[in-house]
Amino acid sequence: MPTYITHVDVNEGQFQNPQEFVSIWGAIREDIQELGGDVEETYAILGDYDFHVRFTVESSETAFQVTQVIERHGLDTKTMEALPLDRVGELVEDI
Repeated sequence: MPTYITHVDVNEGQFQNPQEFVSIWGAIREDIQELGGDVEETYAILGDYDFHVRFTVESSETAFQVTQVIERHGLDTKTMEALPLDRVGELVEDI
């Protein structure tokens, strides 16, 4: 399955406390699983975004649905498709 990386930005004032965000993230994770996706890793990060989420889904259409699931909770996303480095090596060899 293709792998996608989403950077998630929490808008200031969106959540009253960290516990509220954690409970919402549980609901988001369940919604992603219902779409057939698998959340592989989630990190809190320092920088321009607040969280980094790596997930796999069957198609780019489903990846779009995943971003909508996250955004409907008031979070902003930036999503990219990722290729494993060994796969990139294979692709370069074919050129």
